[in-house]
Order: sequence, then C-alpha cells, then structure tokens
Amino acid sequence: MIVRFITSLILITLAFRLSAQPIDLKNSVILVSPSIPAPMRSTAPQMLTEEIAKRTATSLKQTTSWPSGSVIVLALSSDKEVAGKTVPARTGFNLPEQKPEGYRIVTEATAKGTTVWVLGADARGILFGSGWLLRNLKMDNKRLELSSPIEVATAPAYPIRGHQLGYRTTANSYDAWTVAQFDQYYRELAIFGTNAIEGIPFHEKEKASPHFPISTDEMMVRMGELCQKYDMDYWVWTPAEFDLTDQARRSAEVQKHEAFYKACPRLDHIFFPGGDPGHNHPREVMAFLKDLHGKLMPYHPKAKIWISLQGFNTEQIDYFYRYLAEHKPTWLQGVVSGPSSPPMAETRYRLPKNYQHREYPDLTHNVRSEFPVERWDQAYALTLGREAINPRPVFFAGIHGKYAPFTDGFVSYSDGCHDDVNKVIWSMRGWDPTREVNEILNEYARFFFSWQVEKSAADGILALENNWKGPLASNGGVEATFAFWKTLETAHPALMKSNWRWQMLVLRAYYDTYTRRRLVYEQGLEKNANSILAQATESNLENALNQALAMVNKADSEPVSPELRKKIETLCADLFASIGLQTSVAKYKAKGYERGAFLDFVNFPLNNRWWLADEFKKIRAMKTPKEQLERTRVIATWENPGAGSYYDDVSTASKSPRVKTITDDATDIAWWDNGFSRTRLSTQTFQNNPALEYDNLEPGARYIIRVAGLGDALLRVDGQRLKPTVYNKEMEAFKEWIVPLSLTQDGKISVTFDEPEESHLNWRQHSKISDIWLLKQ
Repeated sequence: MIVRFITSLILITLAFRLSAQPIDLKNSVILVSPSIPAPMRSTAPQMLTEEIAKRTATSLKQTTSWPSGSVIVLALSSDKEVAGKTVPARTGFNLPEQKPEGYRIVTEATAKGTTVWVLGADARGILFGSGWLLRNLKMDNKRLELSSPIEVATAPAYPIRGHQLGYRTTANSYDAWTVAQFDQYYRELAIFGTNAIEGIPFHEKEKASPHFPISTDEMMVRMGELCQKYDMDYWVWTPAEFDLTDQARRSAEVQKHEAFYKACPRLDHIFFPGGDPGHNHPREVMAFLKDLHGKLMPYHPKAKIWISLQGFNTEQIDYFYRYLAEHKPTWLQGVVSGPSSPPMAETRYRLPKNYQHREYPDLTHNVRSEFPVERWDQAYALTLGREAINPRPVFFAGIHGKYAPFTDGFVSYSDGCHDDVNKVIWSMRGWDPTREVNEILNEYARFFFSWQVEKSAADGILALENNWKGPLASNGGVEATFAFWKTLETAHPALMKSNWRWQMLVLRAYYDTYTRRRLVYEQGLEKNANSILAQATESNLENALNQALAMVNKADSEPVSPELRKKIETLCADLFASIGLQTSVAKYKAKGYERGAFLDFVNFPLNNRWWLADEFKKIRAMKTPKEQLERTRVIATWENPGAGSYYDDVSTASKSPRVKTITDDATDIAWWDNGFSRTRLSTQTFQNNPALEYDNLEPGARYIIRVAGLGDALLRVDGQRLKPTVYNKEMEAFKEWIVPLSLTQDGKISVTFDEPEESHLNWRQHSKISDIWLLKQ
C-alpha cells in the first residue's frame, strides 16, 4: 500500500510539473480561419507577427494547412473545424466567447507540439483575444512562451471603451504624429481592450499646427481608415462654436459635415458637445443634429448622433428631456457626460432607457480639470502644470468604479500620450471592472518593456503616483522612487534609448526629485532671508533688503542638483524626437504654456524671490523710513506671525494645518501671466470659502483675523457674521476683523465664509482667499 501510494504521488507530482511547464511557441506558425471577416482576417495575424518579431527577432510564418508542430489558431467560436481539425467547443448558455467581442483562449498539447486556440465571438473577439495573447506571452531573443497551459474565456463588461486622439494644435503630441504612429497607437490601445477612437475634424481647423505632417482633412480620413483596419468604432467630436440661428453659417456647417461624411471610409458616431465649447440652446441644437443625421445616413446608415449637456442650465436641461419625451428621436443614440455636465446618476435616471449614456472622462489634466490631483503640492502645480506625464492608476481605477455603473462605457478626453497609463487602466477596467491595478500594470510593463522588468516597472509606476500624495517637502518617498528608477535606468539601457513610455516614466522620476530638492533648498533660503529682514532697522534697511534678496537669489546663482536639470532637458529632447512631445513653447513649439510645457517651468521659483524683488522696489518708493520698516516687518513675519498667533496658506497642504476644507475642482491653482506670475506663491493658491478650526486659544486674549485674497470675504466666527475693520479687495491687500472676547472664552473658534453672489462672473473672476492669520494682540 505504501509503495503504491508513493508511486501514485510521484506520478501526480510529475503530471503537475509537466502541466506547469512553459509552452514554447518560438517555432510555431499562425493559422487563420477563412471564416473570420475581412479585414480582421489579415489585421490580427499581422499584429501578432509584427509585435512578436519586435520582441523576439522571430517572424512567425502563416500557413493555410495544419502544421506538424506548434500552432496559434485564430478562429471564430462558431467554427466547427479549421484545416480539418475540430475546434474545441463548449456547451452552455451565456458563454463569454459567444458574447459580442468575447473570446476564449485554450491550449491543447499533442505529441508534436501545442495548439493555442484564439476563439473570438466575432472579428473584435479575434482582435482582443490576440491582444490577450500578446500581453501574456513571455518574449525576448531567446524565448516565446506561455507560462503554462491556458483556459481563459472573457467578454467586456462595458460595450464602449474608447479614447479621443485629437489631431489638432491643442494636443501636446498627437499633432506631430504620422499615420504610421497613429496606426501603432491604435494597435496598442486595441491590445489593451480599446474598441473606439474619437477624432476632431473641425475644431480649430484654421489654426494649423507647425508639427502637422499632413493636413487635418487628410488625417481625419486616414484615422477612419485605421478604425476600419482594427474594426474600431470611429467617433468624431464636432462642436458648433457659433450661433446656430445664423442660417448662413448653419448651412455652411451642414455642408462641411456632409463633405466629411462622404470622405470617411468609416464613421460610427457623431458627438456634439452642448457646451464647452458652444452656447446654443438645445432648441437649435436638436434641430441642427436632426439635419446632420439626414446628411449622415446616405453614407453611413448605421451611424448615430450623440449629445452632451455640458454647459446647459436647468431650463435648457429640462427642455432637452421634454424634447425626448415629445419627439422620441430615433436618430439620437444617447447622451455623453463630461465636465460641467449634470451628475451622471441624475442623467441616467432622467434619460429614457432606450438611449445610451457615455462618459467623457478627462484623463489628461492634473489641475483646472474634472479630476484634479487632490491637494496637489503647489510646487508640482506650478512646475509640472496641467498636462504633465501623469500615471494615476489607482486614482483612475477608483474614478472608473465610481461612475461607470451609470454608463454604457466611455470615450476619454486626452490631449497627448502623456496619459498613456491612464488610458490603459480605463480600457482594461472597462473590460473587467474587477481587474486589480497591479495586474493591469504588470501586463502593461510586460508588453511595453519586457517580462524581466514587469514587476519592477509596475511598482515604479505606482511609486510615481505616490510622489504626488501629500506635502512634497516631507515626502521622502520621492527620493526612494528616484533611486528605484535610477537602478532600472542603469539596468536597461536599451529601453532608455528607444522606448518613449520608459523615457516618460524616468523623466517624471527625475523631475519630481529635482522639484523636491529645489523646494527644500529654496524655501530654506527664504527663511534665512526673512531672518535678515526681521533684524532690520531704519538705519540698515537698505543693506538688509540687499542681503535678503541676494540670499533668495542663490536659487539662481547657486542652483541645487544641476545634473538633474540637464538630464530632464535631455529626456525632453528625446521625447520630442521620438513621439513629438512638446514640453516647451520656445524649444518645441507647444501651443501654450498650459499644454504640457513643463520644461519651461522646470526652474520656476519655489520661493518668493520674484515677489520680494518687486516688493522691495515698492518699499524703497515709500515716503518715510517708518513706513518702509513696517512693510518690511510684515514681509518678514508673513508666515511666522509670532507666539500665540497662527498662519495658514489655505491651499498648501504643508502650511494649512487648521484648514478643514479642500477644493474638488482644482480651481485653487491660479493661472496668471501664462503661468509666470510674480505674485507671492501663497497668492497663487486659494479657496473660495475655506473653513478653519482653532483651539488652544488663550481665554481673555484679544485676537484679530486677517485675510489676504481677492474680492470679497464674508467671514463668520462660530456662525456669527462679523463686520470688518479693514476691507481691501485688491490682491494681496488685507481685510481684518476683531474677534469678540465672548467667542474665545472656551479656547477655540471655527471660521467660515459665506459665498458672495457672483453667478454673473466667470469662475476665474470669483473672490479668492489665499492667506489667513489669527493674530494675538
């Protein structure tokens, strides 16, 4: 019995080891079922062959008959046999490989080799099944293998999974791409589950980018051809930035649309944003869209029209839903929710069930956006800016999970390849919302970098996201992340030389570290300068001003870590050469400083040296030495008002311990003078109506609240509205209130602000609060 048991155990162990052995596909061939519709019958094997050849130096041959060795078979799930061999079918209902875009991958071992079946429900199933295979193969010059036998079947959770790739001047990279580069990017997005691409055929057409390799008209048609090649839905975003009651312009716009429809080899969806841009009432919009549908049908009879309610007020939103109830337009496919749209839950609730609901998430911006980096350190906001390289996988997985259940999917807003990781997260979570972020990043790194580095690179991407959490000066993880990426950089020189995704991630590691080192250094210089100013007297004031300014200007004359700055410049040059990433207005002709031009801000002051230089000029112009010294004292003690007093820079996390509110729309990072504002750094961050809590106050002591900002500040203490004793509305001028003694007897107070009535103003002109002091007298 014992011998028999041991023998059985050995056989079981041997069988397990054999089943767990990698499957070698280096000498395999590709066999394609003739039932797969064109063009996928050629697109999928071409994609497999070319992507494998890039990573293995092996070009797999294609055959029409069953080979003697290993084979990768592409077939439809409905096929009974391919080249005389029976397709491994399953019985049952609701199988993933029978659903739209679904696929099943199964391996079969034979004496002569292994068969890898890629069985798609349809053409897209073949595409996405091939993508799964590419993401999971272990590839290098010595191997092409699967880690073990496979049995996988899956179908997408959401039918719409797309990204906007705007070939326009505004983009920070797409406007420099050739058709071949778009082809490659389409392919790579498809490998990770994307099934839709959105173009922008008309917006800003008159402003040609200096980087365009071909005209917008030609590229829009070619993008449609690429969608046809990869069987992706082709969406186009087509706003009307004029008054639709202008019949001449309206007629010209309809004709322009019709010419585009006629030229496009494929067109599936027309997306019209109600606002952002555009200011037309839905009464005109719906009539206009109905006319467009009439022009669309002769050329693309299955295409549909979509609208967003962006920018619509309550009356206009109500009108839209009344229109749907009364007219029941069959030409309308659905509603798109984007920035400034009504809440997505409300939209899905009010929208009749026969209409679809699509999200338009902003994956590309970091501030002044739909999904800003929460409490982003000001040093990042002022240097990396709105369109920096921004892998935010954990954050965006959470955003997708929050809003996707109200939708049928998404087509994201993107203005460049800097958000590449975010696109992949959305595409993969759109396919399977339960996929772990780590799993997605491992596949991302395995495919784009190599299996040898997949876990390290995935961890490195997560570390870059963590670089943006909390106050930068106290985030020691930034240096650890830098050391991690430096090790990877040294170990993989080939990736540094030619892989733009790798270069972007390494660049972020350098930029984050350089910014943190500058922040710590430059803030230290300012503290020293303030000490000099605090000791100034009327007799030595001029000398103190000169010494203080020389101290803060060491940031320029004796800069920290110049070698990091040089590396940043080199990587920016490499990325412009490889992928057209425009990180500078002057050097690389970025459209504007908000459009990814973070190289132009790499040395933006992280102390107040520009502001101090301007303030010192004002001090010297004052009439009396007493006035000069008083203003100098205010500057010297701005952030350190003395014992028993408190200061908060309300939107800077490291300097606002008493602030309990955070903004959720990132309008608290100002954008003045094209990002080169000389105002005090604290002035460039703000909240509209902050709330603060103070404790450990001295009962019986007199306190004054001082506020700096712009416009109105309607202050309450413990819910009681106070009247100001000083009330200047200019920027960086002060407002002051005396706190009644009765409110401080318990040793604590709460400070809040009422919202001024400013609905008639643009949000950029709303009142702002940047600095708050509680000054013990």
